[in-house]
Amino acid sequence: MEIKKDQRLDLQISSLAFGGKGLAKPDGFAVFVDQAVPGDVVQVQIIRKKKNYAEARVIELLEPSKDRITPPCPYSGFCGGCKWQFLAYQKQLVYKRQHVVDALMHIGSIPSPQVHATIPSHPIFGYRNKMEFSCSDRRWALPQELQQADLDRSFALGLHVPGTFSKVIDIDACLLQPETGNRILTDIRDSIRTSSLAPYGLKSHTGFWRFVVLRNSSFYNQWMINLVTANEETHAVQHLADHLSLRFPEVVSVVNNITDRKSSVAIGDYEYVIAGEPQFRERIGSFEFIISANSFFQTNSTGAKTLYDVARQYAELGGKETILDLYSGTGTIAIFMAQSARRIIGIELATSAIADAERNCRINGVDNCRFVQGDMRDVLPLLTEKPQVVLIDPPRAGMHKVVTNQILQIKPDRIVYVSCNPASLARDVALMSKDYNVIEVQPVDMFPHTYHIEAVAKLERR
Repeated sequence: MEIKKDQRLDLQISSLAFGGKGLAKPDGFAVFVDQAVPGDVVQVQIIRKKKNYAEARVIELLEPSKDRITPPCPYSGFCGGCKWQFLAYQKQLVYKRQHVVDALMHIGSIPSPQVHATIPSHPIFGYRNKMEFSCSDRRWALPQELQQADLDRSFALGLHVPGTFSKVIDIDACLLQPETGNRILTDIRDSIRTSSLAPYGLKSHTGFWRFVVLRNSSFYNQWMINLVTANEETHAVQHLADHLSLRFPEVVSVVNNITDRKSSVAIGDYEYVIAGEPQFRERIGSFEFIISANSFFQTNSTGAKTLYDVARQYAELGGKETILDLYSGTGTIAIFMAQSARRIIGIELATSAIADAERNCRINGVDNCRFVQGDMRDVLPLLTEKPQVVLIDPPRAGMHKVVTNQILQIKPDRIVYVSCNPASLARDVALMSKDYNVIEVQPVDMFPHTYHIEAVAKLERR
């Protein structure tokens, strides 16, 4: 069968590819289909044709998979916040584990990796402690809204259509955040719409209101509101902050980040505290953490504890080990392991993260962690103490090959690799395979209704 762009054809979806797309293979040719799952029979239109594969979109669902469910969110299928709501949660866990297995086998060349069943998230909705909503001077209409003659399309506060920078869906409520967040979002929307200041134009780069970032503590039920604007208009922001503080006693902090950069990033060049404190508190397990508007923190607090517990278990600490914590961030994993180790040395590039890590250690009475700021490739050769355990928690891209070689030269007894990307995990493991065996891997679901999966791998020196 010759497949061409814009062609329509009926397909049976046989498997799920990493990235969450359904995979069909008519005559052995790979066709990736968004919003399709194994067992579906779909009519599709080819939207992109390459030499070895094609991409398609669903025109009609001819026969649904038995694993399909009715998504509870009205934006499902259009919003980029979560794309797997139509897939039964237990099946999500199965496919996420399979993504890890496939990556280790096909990229990492590990013939039979021991990958445990995925640890589920509890809860599966309302789990996010941080949500970023974009303001726009143009609303992207859902198909059912196109016939509404009175639909006001001059404003949106919500989430982007996947793969776009300027199409924003006006979101009444997002099921990924706690209900309090949705009530706060409604009040902010009403206030911005009646404001004399315009929402930001994502194409014109004019306007005032840019982003609304809501952060919360699941343990303490504290909320921080970060209003990101294009310039300073103290009166307007103060008026909104006063209103929110009065309406929601859970709100302990309202800050204003200000940036005139054209890039669509919800971080300001500078920041003002408008109401309350400059930060809020969260507890994970028995540890306290201070979180500011732009500091990194795992977006699923309950899932983070599960992840860190697995990492501590795989480290097999007896109290006398020195741990090297690479990409140590704000020190959360180091603090979790500190009581079980003699010493922890963290290496992190971001100066602000180092400051947060040192502050978090002080808050929790941890005195055996030391953090070094710098590029991993420059700092690792300067180490004078041999660690028994190396903990790695890199960004999605994984480790630089130079860093991988440096770790091999250090020769720790064990490596605990915490990964948010099975592909880069498998690649890095393959680079270390001559010296280290992958003993076991534990997937942990931190992001229900998305294809993303965290995994902790335990490696031991041969």
